[in-house]
Amino acid sequence: MDERTFFDRLGKLVYKIDGAYEEYGRSCKIGSPNLLWILYALNDGERHSQKQICEDWDIPRSTANTIIKDFKNSGYVSLSQIKGERRELLVSLTPSGKQYADGILSDLYRRERQIYAEIENPEALLSTLQKLAANMQKIAAKGDK
Repeated sequence: MDERTFFDRLGKLVYKIDGAYEEYGRSCKIGSPNLLWILYALNDGERHSQKQICEDWDIPRSTANTIIKDFKNSGYVSLSQIKGERRELLVSLTPSGKQYADGILSDLYRRERQIYAEIENPEALLSTLQKLAANMQKIAAKGDK
């Protein structure tokens, strides 16, 4: 296989995976895939800054800000100041936000567990994908030509 065929097939696979998550979100009446990813990020029990969520999940800052504001207005998240930071806040799920997230994500987690069980070497797969993602960042940054 040549590099053009590889990246063509890779792109199609990535979009099929992304599309599956998007379709899951639609089936749960979630308006945007970014909303699903923000819930997914916040539901790990940790507190995250909005900046970190945007960087980790490649979500535009304005989009994340709108979703997090809506979540705050619905009582699903709380915001707290990061010590030493004036403009960045920590975002965490409230108890009602955790209940909301669990209601949406519990079936997704179950399905992911089933798929994960079929992956022969998940660590090797992630390692390869991480290297690929790091190298692909050069395209976005107009690095090596």
